[in-house]
Amino acid sequence: MSDSIPYRIRRSDRARRARIVVDADGVEVVVPRRMALRHVEPFVTQHRGWIERALRRRRAAEAALPRPQLADGGWVPYLGEALALRVRVEPGRRRDTVTRRGGVLHVRLAEPGEGALRAALERWYRRRARVEVAARLDAACARAGTSYTALTVRGQRTRWASCSAEGAMSFNWRLLLAPPRILDYVVEHEVAHLEVLDHSPRFWRLLEERRPGYREQERWLRRNGAALRL
Repeated sequence: MSDSIPYRIRRSDRARRARIVVDADGVEVVVPRRMALRHVEPFVTQHRGWIERALRRRRAAEAALPRPQLADGGWVPYLGEALALRVRVEPGRRRDTVTRRGGVLHVRLAEPGEGALRAALERWYRRRARVEVAARLDAACARAGTSYTALTVRGQRTRWASCSAEGAMSFNWRLLLAPPRILDYVVEHEVAHLEVLDHSPRFWRLLEERRPGYREQERWLRRNGAALRL
């Protein structure tokens, strides 16, 4: 553990080099399976300035965005809306359910607790993300004259979306916790990758043509992304 920065270590078979992740859960150092742990502390010390800046940005984002209230009578964000929560525990239920009626989410749980509520809500957001993203993705591809091959919804900790060389799209369900313009921007960003896979000047010119003013949305996501969580 560094002098004043607590961190956890996670070994990864896929990691080729050490990297640092700063997210809602704190600081994590991801290291290759064969890397000696004695090298972790110097690595963290070397990147201390970057870690401290990332932590300050995360705290600022959390202060700027109100936290969802996961309880009966609480609320959660959904593409710029605040949906009220009505939670009822019904012991013996075979499965938890979440149903939206207007601006209210009705949640039925088999067991009480914030963990059960969070898990039920995440499943609902994942289902809704596929619907919200697919509609935007189809429309953006139609405008661009391109097409994608597959769509998956994930809960990545450090990535909002990706586009493979084969045209497979992946989006983070947490984008539904942001205003709709942010999701719109990320969709356009990935659709542009169908034509230009890298982040070369050509890519940014193409994105500017299709999404004028995209830099504002990119800055918003960089500032506030860490606070997009239930």
